[in-house]
Amino acid sequence: MPTEHHDPGEPDRVALHARNVSFDWSELPRHWIPGEPFATHLINVLHLLLPEGERWFCHVFKQALPLIRDEQLAEDVRGFIGQEAVHAESHQGVLDHFDAHGTDTRPYVQQISWLFGKVLGDRGYAGKQGQEWIVERVALIAAIEHFTAFLGQWVLDARELDEAGADPTMLDLLRWHGAEEVEHRSVAFDLYAHVDGGYARRCRTMVVAIAVLAIMWVRGVRFLMAADPVLRRRLAAGTVGHAERFSWERTTESLLETYARARRAFHSQFSLREVTA
Repeated sequence: MPTEHHDPGEPDRVALHARNVSFDWSELPRHWIPGEPFATHLINVLHLLLPEGERWFCHVFKQALPLIRDEQLAEDVRGFIGQEAVHAESHQGVLDHFDAHGTDTRPYVQQISWLFGKVLGDRGYAGKQGQEWIVERVALIAAIEHFTAFLGQWVLDARELDEAGADPTMLDLLRWHGAEEVEHRSVAFDLYAHVDGGYARRCRTMVVAIAVLAIMWVRGVRFLMAADPVLRRRLAAGTVGHAERFSWERTTESLLETYARARRAFHSQFSLREVTA
Protein backbone atom coordinates (compact mmCIF):
# COMPACT_ATOMS: atom_id res chain seq x y z
CA MET A 1 0.00 0.00 0.00
CA PRO A 2 1.47 3.41 -0.93
CA THR A 3 2.18 5.72 1.97
CA GLU A 4 1.59 9.45 2.00
CA HIS A 5 4.46 11.79 2.79
CA HIS A 6 3.80 14.97 4.73
CA ASP A 7 6.09 17.88 5.41
CA PRO A 8 6.37 17.95 9.24
CA GLY A 9 6.92 21.70 9.04
CA GLU A 10 3.65 22.33 7.22
CA PRO A 11 0.15 22.10 8.72
CA ASP A 12 -2.47 19.83 7.21
CA ARG A 13 -3.97 21.26 4.05
CA VAL A 14 -6.77 23.75 4.66
CA ALA A 15 -9.36 24.53 1.99
CA LEU A 16 -9.14 28.12 0.80
CA HIS A 17 -12.23 30.23 1.33
CA ALA A 18 -13.17 33.90 1.42
CA ARG A 19 -13.60 35.39 4.89
CA ASN A 20 -16.28 37.88 5.84
CA VAL A 21 -14.44 40.99 7.03
CA SER A 22 -15.28 44.67 7.44
CA PHE A 23 -13.26 47.72 8.41
CA ASP A 24 -14.30 51.10 9.80
CA TRP A 25 -12.15 53.87 8.30
CA SER A 26 -13.96 56.78 9.97
CA GLU A 27 -11.09 57.33 12.46
CA LEU A 28 -8.20 56.67 10.07
CA PRO A 29 -5.61 59.47 10.28
CA ARG A 30 -4.21 60.78 7.01
CA HIS A 31 -0.71 59.70 8.02
CA TRP A 32 -1.56 56.43 9.75
CA ILE A 33 2.09 55.87 10.65
CA PRO A 34 2.48 58.89 12.96
CA GLY A 35 5.07 61.41 11.77
CA GLU A 36 5.91 59.25 8.72
CA PRO A 37 4.07 60.58 5.65
CA PHE A 38 6.48 58.92 3.23
CA ALA A 39 6.23 55.51 4.93
CA THR A 40 2.44 55.88 5.02
CA HIS A 41 2.22 56.62 1.30
CA LEU A 42 4.79 53.96 0.40
CA ILE A 43 2.35 51.38 1.77
CA ASN A 44 -0.75 53.27 0.60
CA VAL A 45 0.27 52.49 -2.99
CA LEU A 46 -1.22 49.05 -2.32
CA HIS A 47 -4.66 50.62 -2.09
CA LEU A 48 -4.16 52.26 -5.48
CA LEU A 49 -3.06 49.06 -7.21
CA LEU A 50 -5.00 46.25 -5.57
CA PRO A 51 -8.69 46.88 -6.27
CA GLU A 52 -8.27 46.88 -10.06
CA GLY A 53 -5.39 44.40 -10.01
CA GLU A 54 -7.15 41.78 -7.91
CA ARG A 55 -10.39 42.09 -9.86
CA TRP A 56 -8.27 41.34 -12.93
CA PHE A 57 -6.75 38.31 -11.16
CA CYS A 58 -10.25 36.99 -10.52
CA HIS A 59 -11.35 37.60 -14.11
CA VAL A 60 -8.36 35.76 -15.60
CA PHE A 61 -8.59 32.82 -13.19
CA LYS A 62 -12.30 32.39 -13.95
CA GLN A 63 -11.33 32.12 -17.62
CA ALA A 64 -8.64 29.57 -16.72
CA LEU A 65 -10.98 27.27 -14.75
CA PRO A 66 -12.12 25.29 -17.86
CA LEU A 67 -8.45 24.48 -18.59
CA ILE A 68 -7.98 22.73 -15.22
CA ARG A 69 -8.10 18.93 -15.22
CA ASP A 70 -7.40 18.44 -11.52
CA GLU A 71 -10.35 18.93 -9.15
CA GLN A 72 -8.14 19.73 -6.15
CA LEU A 73 -6.44 22.52 -8.07
CA ALA A 74 -9.79 23.77 -9.35
CA GLU A 75 -11.02 23.97 -5.75
CA ASP A 76 -7.91 25.95 -4.78
CA VAL A 77 -8.39 28.33 -7.71
CA ARG A 78 -12.02 28.94 -6.73
CA GLY A 79 -10.89 29.67 -3.17
CA PHE A 80 -8.21 32.01 -4.50
CA ILE A 81 -10.80 33.87 -6.57
CA GLY A 82 -13.05 34.29 -3.54
CA GLN A 83 -10.25 35.62 -1.36
CA GLU A 84 -8.95 38.04 -4.00
CA ALA A 85 -12.45 39.41 -4.62
CA VAL A 86 -12.79 40.29 -0.92
CA HIS A 87 -9.30 41.83 -0.93
CA ALA A 88 -10.26 44.09 -3.82
CA GLU A 89 -13.40 45.37 -2.12
CA SER A 90 -11.64 45.87 1.22
CA HIS A 91 -8.92 48.04 -0.32
CA GLN A 92 -11.57 49.87 -2.33
CA GLY A 93 -12.99 50.99 1.00
CA VAL A 94 -9.69 52.72 1.80
CA LEU A 95 -9.69 54.43 -1.61
CA ASP A 96 -13.24 55.66 -1.03
CA HIS A 97 -12.13 57.07 2.32
CA PHE A 98 -9.18 58.86 0.68
CA ASP A 99 -11.43 60.35 -2.00
CA ALA A 100 -13.90 61.58 0.62
CA HIS A 101 -11.16 63.25 2.71
CA GLY A 102 -9.30 65.41 0.23
CA THR A 103 -7.03 62.97 -1.65
CA ASP A 104 -8.44 62.48 -5.15
CA THR A 105 -7.03 59.12 -6.27
CA ARG A 106 -9.01 58.95 -9.51
CA PRO A 107 -6.27 60.17 -11.91
CA TYR A 108 -3.90 57.40 -10.84
CA VAL A 109 -6.57 54.71 -10.49
CA GLN A 110 -7.78 55.46 -14.02
CA GLN A 111 -4.30 54.64 -15.30
CA ILE A 112 -4.33 51.34 -13.39
CA SER A 113 -7.78 50.56 -14.84
CA TRP A 114 -6.39 51.21 -18.32
CA LEU A 115 -3.43 48.89 -17.69
CA PHE A 116 -5.53 45.95 -16.49
CA GLY A 117 -8.58 46.60 -18.66
CA LYS A 118 -6.96 47.50 -21.97
CA VAL A 119 -3.34 46.36 -22.06
CA LEU A 120 -3.95 43.13 -20.11
CA GLY A 121 -7.67 42.76 -20.74
CA ASP A 122 -9.57 40.46 -23.08
CA ARG A 123 -8.71 40.82 -26.77
CA GLY A 124 -11.48 38.85 -28.40
CA TYR A 125 -9.18 35.97 -29.30
CA ALA A 126 -10.71 32.54 -29.92
CA GLY A 127 -9.46 28.97 -29.99
CA LYS A 128 -5.76 28.32 -29.48
CA GLN A 129 -4.91 32.02 -29.57
CA GLY A 130 -7.47 32.76 -26.86
CA GLN A 131 -6.13 29.97 -24.65
CA GLU A 132 -2.59 31.23 -25.15
CA TRP A 133 -3.59 34.72 -23.98
CA ILE A 134 -5.15 33.21 -20.84
CA VAL A 135 -1.97 31.21 -20.11
CA GLU A 136 0.24 34.27 -20.64
CA ARG A 137 -1.76 36.25 -18.10
CA VAL A 138 -1.81 33.33 -15.64
CA ALA A 139 2.00 33.31 -15.86
CA LEU A 140 2.11 37.03 -15.13
CA ILE A 141 -0.19 36.61 -12.13
CA ALA A 142 2.03 33.78 -10.84
CA ALA A 143 5.01 36.13 -11.05
CA ILE A 144 3.16 38.90 -9.21
CA GLU A 145 1.99 36.46 -6.53
CA HIS A 146 5.61 35.73 -5.63
CA PHE A 147 5.88 39.36 -4.54
CA THR A 148 2.51 39.50 -2.78
CA ALA A 149 3.41 36.40 -0.74
CA PHE A 150 6.71 38.01 0.24
CA LEU A 151 5.00 41.27 1.19
CA GLY A 152 2.36 39.33 3.10
CA GLN A 153 5.00 37.62 5.21
CA TRP A 154 6.78 40.94 5.72
CA VAL A 155 3.73 42.75 7.06
CA LEU A 156 2.94 39.83 9.39
CA ASP A 157 6.47 40.04 10.84
CA ALA A 158 7.01 43.83 10.74
CA ARG A 159 7.04 44.73 14.44
CA GLU A 160 8.42 48.12 13.38
CA LEU A 161 4.92 49.13 12.33
CA ASP A 162 3.59 48.43 15.83
CA GLU A 163 6.52 50.23 17.43
CA ALA A 164 5.87 53.26 15.22
CA GLY A 165 2.25 53.44 16.45
CA ALA A 166 0.61 52.54 13.12
CA ASP A 167 -3.17 52.73 13.03
CA PRO A 168 -4.58 49.41 14.36
CA THR A 169 -7.41 49.19 11.81
CA MET A 170 -4.98 49.60 8.92
CA LEU A 171 -2.71 46.98 10.45
CA ASP A 172 -5.71 44.64 10.77
CA LEU A 173 -6.44 45.06 7.05
CA LEU A 174 -2.82 44.61 5.98
CA ARG A 175 -2.19 41.59 8.19
CA TRP A 176 -5.44 39.84 7.34
CA HIS A 177 -4.62 40.37 3.67
CA GLY A 178 -1.00 39.34 4.21
CA ALA A 179 -2.05 36.14 5.97
CA GLU A 180 -4.29 35.15 3.06
CA GLU A 181 -1.52 35.94 0.56
CA VAL A 182 0.73 33.55 2.46
CA GLU A 183 -2.12 31.02 2.71
CA HIS A 184 -2.70 30.89 -1.06
CA ARG A 185 0.91 31.66 -2.03
CA SER A 186 1.37 28.64 -4.30
CA VAL A 187 -2.00 28.57 -6.09
CA ALA A 188 -1.10 30.84 -9.01
CA PHE A 189 2.17 29.00 -9.59
CA ASP A 190 0.44 25.62 -9.36
CA LEU A 191 -2.12 26.79 -11.92
CA TYR A 192 0.58 27.99 -14.29
CA ALA A 193 2.51 24.73 -13.90
CA HIS A 194 -0.71 22.85 -14.70
CA VAL A 195 -1.66 24.77 -17.84
CA ASP A 196 1.85 25.36 -19.23
CA GLY A 197 4.82 25.53 -16.85
CA GLY A 198 7.34 26.67 -19.48
CA TYR A 199 10.50 28.08 -17.91
CA ALA A 200 11.12 30.71 -20.60
CA ARG A 201 7.66 32.18 -20.09
CA ARG A 202 8.20 32.15 -16.31
CA CYS A 203 11.40 34.16 -16.73
CA ARG A 204 9.85 36.60 -19.20
CA THR A 205 6.78 37.33 -17.09
CA MET A 206 8.88 37.70 -13.94
CA VAL A 207 11.01 40.35 -15.65
CA VAL A 208 7.85 42.14 -16.79
CA ALA A 209 6.34 41.93 -13.29
CA ILE A 210 9.46 43.34 -11.62
CA ALA A 211 9.71 46.25 -14.07
CA VAL A 212 6.03 47.17 -14.06
CA LEU A 213 5.62 46.88 -10.27
CA ALA A 214 8.71 49.03 -9.68
CA ILE A 215 7.51 51.73 -12.07
CA MET A 216 3.95 51.73 -10.72
CA TRP A 217 5.12 51.82 -7.11
CA VAL A 218 7.49 54.76 -7.61
CA ARG A 219 4.87 56.66 -9.59
CA GLY A 220 2.23 55.83 -6.98
CA VAL A 221 4.33 57.19 -4.10
CA ARG A 222 5.06 60.38 -6.05
CA PHE A 223 1.36 60.77 -6.85
CA LEU A 224 0.25 60.32 -3.24
CA MET A 225 2.91 62.65 -1.86
CA ALA A 226 1.94 65.32 -4.39
CA ALA A 227 -1.80 64.81 -3.75
CA ASP A 228 -1.49 64.97 0.05
CA PRO A 229 -3.12 68.30 1.05
CA VAL A 230 -1.37 68.36 4.44
CA LEU A 231 2.07 67.92 2.87
CA ARG A 232 1.32 70.54 0.22
CA ARG A 233 0.52 73.10 2.89
CA ARG A 234 3.52 72.20 5.02
CA LEU A 235 5.93 72.13 2.11
CA ALA A 236 4.70 75.58 1.13
CA ALA A 237 5.35 76.74 4.68
CA GLY A 238 8.72 74.98 4.86
CA THR A 239 7.76 72.95 7.95
CA VAL A 240 8.45 69.38 6.74
CA GLY A 241 11.51 68.33 8.70
CA HIS A 242 14.06 65.55 8.89
CA ALA A 243 12.13 63.67 11.60
CA GLU A 244 9.34 62.95 9.11
CA ARG A 245 11.58 61.16 6.60
CA PHE A 246 11.11 57.46 6.16
CA SER A 247 13.47 55.15 8.04
CA TRP A 248 14.92 53.19 5.12
CA GLU A 249 17.47 51.37 7.27
CA ARG A 250 15.00 49.66 9.63
CA THR A 251 12.55 48.78 6.88
CA THR A 252 15.25 47.44 4.52
CA GLU A 253 16.61 45.29 7.35
CA SER A 254 13.12 43.89 8.02
CA LEU A 255 12.49 43.17 4.33
CA LEU A 256 15.83 41.41 3.90
CA GLU A 257 15.20 39.21 6.96
CA THR A 258 11.79 38.23 5.59
CA TYR A 259 13.31 37.47 2.17
CA ALA A 260 15.95 35.22 3.75
CA ARG A 261 13.31 33.28 5.71
CA ALA A 262 11.06 32.94 2.66
CA ARG A 263 13.98 31.72 0.53
CA ARG A 264 14.96 29.06 3.09
CA ALA A 265 11.35 27.87 3.39
CA PHE A 266 10.94 27.74 -0.40
CA HIS A 267 14.05 25.63 -0.97
CA SER A 268 13.25 23.39 2.00
CA GLN A 269 9.77 22.72 0.61
CA PHE A 270 11.04 21.78 -2.85
CA SER A 271 13.90 19.66 -1.51
CA LEU A 272 11.32 17.65 0.47
CA ARG A 273 9.19 17.18 -2.66
CA GLU A 274 12.21 15.73 -4.49
CA VAL A 275 12.98 13.31 -1.67
CA THR A 276 9.40 12.06 -1.35
CA ALA A 277 8.51 12.01 -5.05
